[in-house]
Amino acid sequence: MLKLTVFLFTMSFALIAATAVAAGSGSGEKTTELGEGTIEKATFGGGCFWCMEAPFDKLPGVASVTVGYTGGKVKDPTYNQVSAGKTGHTEAVQIVYDPSKIGYERLLDVFWHNIDPTVTDRQFCDIGSQYRSGIFTHSEEQAHLARKSNEALSKTKPFKEPIVTEITPASEFYPAEEYHQHYYKKNPIRYSYYRTGCGRDRRLKALWGEAAGH
Repeated sequence: MLKLTVFLFTMSFALIAATAVAAGSGSGEKTTELGEGTIEKATFGGGCFWCMEAPFDKLPGVASVTVGYTGGKVKDPTYNQVSAGKTGHTEAVQIVYDPSKIGYERLLDVFWHNIDPTVTDRQFCDIGSQYRSGIFTHSEEQAHLARKSNEALSKTKPFKEPIVTEITPASEFYPAEEYHQHYYKKNPIRYSYYRTGCGRDRRLKALWGEAAGH
């Protein structure tokens, strides 16, 4: 709910409309040539989806990152509905990647080091099940690798608290409204203000040290 308040406070309707128009032109979109093999999807929830795009966007082998909503019971939810915590969805990112260029294990590693896996139904300053962290698997292989990474991390993590991030089969993913896509590129100053104000990087460093965000 706090993120919604910050968002409404810092953006006018006119700005939202303007960025939506700019998005339609394709500015800020990542284009990556895929190999001839099969492409795959990975879906992660890590609190504010604005903050989860950039870490995956920069990875070689990742073709696209889309922010949206998953894990809920309402069809075609809106941002306002999800933010209110009434639909059961969580904010998430869906990644299309080429497994011949990047493995799911690498995506998992980046995911873990960009979240706080010690809290339930919140991430940083955002509170509610709509901000819960989760790994939403698209195959038995992904589920196996996710559980394996969880077990390994539980033995090597640099913090004392237990890991409570959920690992569940992926359900319907609904892309968020266009003005949310690549928000960190479209509105870098406002994005930085939100990220800093929410204490995300400070908490990540406290949890993971120099490995935070890698």
